[in-house]
Amino acid sequence: MRAGARATAQSHPSDRSHAILLLDQAGWHGAKALKVPSNISLLQLPPRAPELNGQENIWQFMRQNWLSNRIFKSFDDIVDHCCYAWNTLIDQPWKIMSIARRDWAAAGHSI
Repeated sequence: MRAGARATAQSHPSDRSHAILLLDQAGWHGAKALKVPSNISLLQLPPRAPELNGQENIWQFMRQNWLSNRIFKSFDDIVDHCCYAWNTLIDQPWKIMSIARRDWAAAGHSI
């Protein structure tokens, strides 16, 4: 979690840039020792609300399209399939945006 927050902060170094990280209720997201960079805010999602977490829809899409209903021959076969699924998905940023988009979270719109 710390490495991810640091990488996000470094990818937005401008004083005018600020990132909000959505966190589900996973135990490691609430570590007391976590040092959050000043250009990042953490937003805890309520428990048992996967519909608020766009990442849940990304995982569902990957399972439905590349990872489900398979018999894997070995651990390496699992890793290969997961890498293929991930690399195929990241080559389609428009697909990621359409799956994870939340109308209520669009920048530049008033409530």
